Amino acid sequence: MAGKKVLVLGSGMVVGPCVEYLTREGNSVTVASRNVATAEKLVESHSRAKAIQLDVTDNAALEQQIAGHDLAISLVPFAHHACVIKAGIKQKTHIVTTSYVSPTVQELDGAAKAAGIVVLNEVGVDPGLDHCYAIKTISEVHAKGGKVKEFYSYCGGLPAPECSDNPLRFKFSWSPRGALLSQYNPAKFIQGGREIEVRNIDLMAQAKPYFVKDGYSFVAYPNRNSVLFRDFYKIPEADTVIRGTLRYQENPAFVRALIDLGWLDTEKKPWLKNGLTWAEIQQNAISVQSSDESFLLSKIDQLCTFSNQYEKEYIISGLRWIGILSKQQAPVRSNLLDTLCARLAELISFQPGERDLVMLQHKFVVEWSNGEKDTLTSTLELFGWPNGYSAMAKSVGTTCGIATQLLLSGLPSLQGPGIVTPYTEDICGPIREQLEKNGLTMVERKL
Repeated sequence: MAGKKVLVLGSGMVVGPCVEYLTREGNSVTVASRNVATAEKLVESHSRAKAIQLDVTDNAALEQQIAGHDLAISLVPFAHHACVIKAGIKQKTHIVTTSYVSPTVQELDGAAKAAGIVVLNEVGVDPGLDHCYAIKTISEVHAKGGKVKEFYSYCGGLPAPECSDNPLRFKFSWSPRGALLSQYNPAKFIQGGREIEVRNIDLMAQAKPYFVKDGYSFVAYPNRNSVLFRDFYKIPEADTVIRGTLRYQENPAFVRALIDLGWLDTEKKPWLKNGLTWAEIQQNAISVQSSDESFLLSKIDQLCTFSNQYEKEYIISGLRWIGILSKQQAPVRSNLLDTLCARLAELISFQPGERDLVMLQHKFVVEWSNGEKDTLTSTLELFGWPNGYSAMAKSVGTTCGIATQLLLSGLPSLQGPGIVTPYTEDICGPIREQLEKNGLTMVERKL
C-alpha cells in the first residue's frame, strides 16, 4: 500500500516518536510549527519528513496545509483542537488527537459525519494505551461470565526516582503551568456505589498512599470525571470506578501548601510589579503585615494544614529552596501562578542525561459466577532513555503513530465517520498488537 501524506501540527517532545513510526511505515510527514527551528530538528534524521512554519490560529494557512494532506494529527494544546477539526471538516481530511474528547469537540460529531471524516481521539498513553489494556481485561472477564466490581486506573508521568531530587519530587519537560493546574481540578468518581465529587481546592487532600510495585513510594488521587467510564468501558456492574494520577509521596502535600498560599491563582494582580521580592509577593498574597520570614511563617502555619511536624518542616524547607521566603527579586508576571512557574522552569526542569518514568496500572476486582473474587492488575513501567526519547514521548508518540497508521491503512473499525474514541476491542486490539511489537506492553498479573 502506497504511503500517505500526514500533517503533524506541533513540535513538542511527543512528535519525534510519532514521526519516526509514520515515516518507517512509508508515509510522508510534514511537521508544522510556529517554531520552525524546533520542527526542523525533529525531522532532520527522517528523509520522508519535512518542516514548515505554521501558526494554527491562522485559519486560512491551516486549511491550506490540511487540504494538501490525507490526514492531520493535532499535537498542539487541546484548546486548538476544535479549530483544527473544523478545518479538517471543511477540507474533508481525517484528524487525530491524543486528547480527551471535550464538549466542544463532541459538538462537531454531526459535522464530521456529514463530511465523511474520522476524528480519532485519545490515542496517547493516558488516555490511549490505558484504554487498550482496560478493554482487553474487561472483555476477557465478561466473556468468562465474570463481573468487574471495582476498577482503578492510576498513571503518573514522573522523573525517575534518582532524578526526583527537589521538594516537589517532580520535573517539567515543558511549562510547569499545565502540570500544576492539573493538580487543581475538581474530580468525580464512583466508590461503594456512590458518586463522589471533590472540589478543586480539596483535590490534593484526597491523595493517599498507593502500592504499585516494590521500590516506589506513590500516592494517588482522582483525576477528572471517572463516572463516565462506567459507561465508556461497559461495566455497569461496577460499584467503584476511579481513574487518577500517581505522584511521589511528598508532592501533593507540597502542592496543597502552594494552593493554600495563593500560588496557583491565575487572576491578574495589579499590585504585582517588577522589583518585588519573593517575600514581598508572599506577604501580599496572604495579607500579612511584614515580609520578614518570622511573620510569613506564622501566617503559613495558620493557612496550611500539615499532617505532622515532618511534613511542616519539609514544606517550609521546600519554600526556602524555591526562594519564596527570600529577599531575592522575583521574575514577576501578571499573576501568581505564572510568576511561580517562571521560577520553577529554572529550578525543576529535566537536565541532559536525566530520565523520566511513566507508571500506569489498572486494578480490577472481579467477581466470578461461582461467587469467588480475584484481583487482576495490568502494569506499565517505562523509563526514558538518557539523552534520547523520554518515556512520555515514546509512549504517547508511538501510540498516536500506530493508531494513525491503522486509520490510514483502512482498519474497518476506524472507518465510520464522526468523533471516535478507542473504547471497543475491535479498535483497541489492533492498536495493542502493534504496541507490543514496539515494546510497549502492560504486564498482567493475578494477585
